Amino acid sequence: MNSARPASSRGNGHRRQLGLWAGLVLGWLIAATAGAYALGETARKEAAAELARQSEAAAALHAAVLRSELEKYRALAPAMATDADVARLLTTPRFDARPLNQRLEALADQTRASAIYVIGADGVTRAASNWNHPVTFIGADYSFRPYFNKAMRDGSAEFFALGTVSGKPGLFLARRVVEGARAIGVVVVKVEFDALEAEWRASGEPAYVVDPGGVVLITSIPDWRFRTLRPMDAESRRLTLADQTLTDGALKPLPFHTPQGGKTQRVEAPLEGVPRPWMHARVDTMTPGWTLHLLTPDRGAIETNVANARTLAVLIATLAFGVAAVLLRRRQQAAARQRTAEAARLELERRIEERTHDLRQANIALNRQIEERVRAEASREALRDELVQAGKLAALGQIAAGVAHEINQPVAAIRTQAETASAYLQRDQGAKAARALSRIGDLTARIGAITHELRVFSRKAEPQLRPVSLNEAIDGALLLLGGRLRQAGVRLTRPRGEDMMVVADRFRLEQVIVNLMQNAAEALEGRPDGHITLAVERIADQVELRVADNGPGVTDEIRDQLFTPFVTSKANGLGLGLVISRDIVAGFGGELDLRSAAAGAAFTIRLKAA
Repeated sequence: MNSARPASSRGNGHRRQLGLWAGLVLGWLIAATAGAYALGETARKEAAAELARQSEAAAALHAAVLRSELEKYRALAPAMATDADVARLLTTPRFDARPLNQRLEALADQTRASAIYVIGADGVTRAASNWNHPVTFIGADYSFRPYFNKAMRDGSAEFFALGTVSGKPGLFLARRVVEGARAIGVVVVKVEFDALEAEWRASGEPAYVVDPGGVVLITSIPDWRFRTLRPMDAESRRLTLADQTLTDGALKPLPFHTPQGGKTQRVEAPLEGVPRPWMHARVDTMTPGWTLHLLTPDRGAIETNVANARTLAVLIATLAFGVAAVLLRRRQQAAARQRTAEAARLELERRIEERTHDLRQANIALNRQIEERVRAEASREALRDELVQAGKLAALGQIAAGVAHEINQPVAAIRTQAETASAYLQRDQGAKAARALSRIGDLTARIGAITHELRVFSRKAEPQLRPVSLNEAIDGALLLLGGRLRQAGVRLTRPRGEDMMVVADRFRLEQVIVNLMQNAAEALEGRPDGHITLAVERIADQVELRVADNGPGVTDEIRDQLFTPFVTSKANGLGLGLVISRDIVAGFGGELDLRSAAAGAAFTIRLKAA
């Protein structure tokens, strides 16, 4: 009994899992099919609506072009009907029509009208723009033409038909010519639409214009001209054939059904013998009764959109049910893993207990090492500050003699000026004594400046990075070293230019400059032409100070280890000055380096511009 129950439970669980998977697949099939149908139909409607909007816009544009073309000619016939030469031609028996023919010819060329001609009251043409063509309208009798009769009766007429002479279809715009209250003739402008039809044909969208009787007049498909939207009864067909001088082969229905009403909708129309789907749009024109129809090819856009939408629906359904399948699979795997994890957890707890002791001991050792490293870092910082201070004091010891000489001169001058002031006072010359005392004050101020710079330079303080004037730092260093340089006969070149502001601590920067200039002065000892050059240059967002001398330079053996502690070329040097200086400059975020020079040594300090 105990062994049979687990086996039955496992079998039931397996069947439940198979049932879940079968239901999942069936649900995917139903959702994918329904979603593909619904989304496909929505895409079909949206694509058809978009194509309909495009077709309506294109039809309106075609109608606007046709309207613009017609308006250009509609003003021409009325203008010619009031022309004095036209009236004289129709009322004077032997009037010379040559000048008028030439005018009509020039006017037709300028307006691109097919023909402009003048018909007398008897229906015979008296003048025409094609007067010098082999087939001319002059002498032709048009008394039977509807546009002539209607213009003579009503004053104006518009009529589309085949030309009896040219055989070309066109729109005839007629205007009555009157003298007083008597009609004496008609002026006719014939407009052909070959260029407009060619433009429509190039667009790839079949277009055609239909008159009130449903007859196609203007079209980009020549085979459709003079065909009808619907079959015509025998009487209407007979009258239309007679009016428009058409043959019996005309007035056949178009090879497709044109939708009624103004709604834009899809049609099947053959082009080059192959039925194709089109979007049909219609729009009224300015010409009474004329309607422009446009067929816009869908080029498979609707079916493509439907296919894409259906594919998207299937993908979405697949993705959704794929996620569900993944979740189901993960749930099944999670149940299996839970059983395994329970056993692993007990084993892990045992191992963790074993490792906890080792980790605790390692953590204690790590904390001890961290504390030792912190103490070492603090000691290193303190040692560096002590080395910087020691460098200052060492520099002060070396420049003490120069400073003493620098002070001795003002002291001697003070004594002299004091004796001079005493002599002036004995002679009762107060003004001269005051001048001597004023000079004593100036000399005392100079001594005070030197001693103040010594006190500031020797002071031990925490570095504070801030914008520092490079000129002020150089001035402070020269105040300490000026006397020594003059005693040694060293010439100093310091071009004056724009003051540069750098990020540094002023007094530590002075210490670096003093150290470099002092090293240069020591390298020039014994040279009669000793020369030190200071140069400042702005490079991008950095400022570079160059300290160069014309001494013997740095040997190749020393150059590679120049900034190594206790490496020096001096007999009594410790080899720490440049190491301390580089450490100070690095603390400013800058660089101290030795550059190649044609003669002597050249050190550069590069700092961030403030």
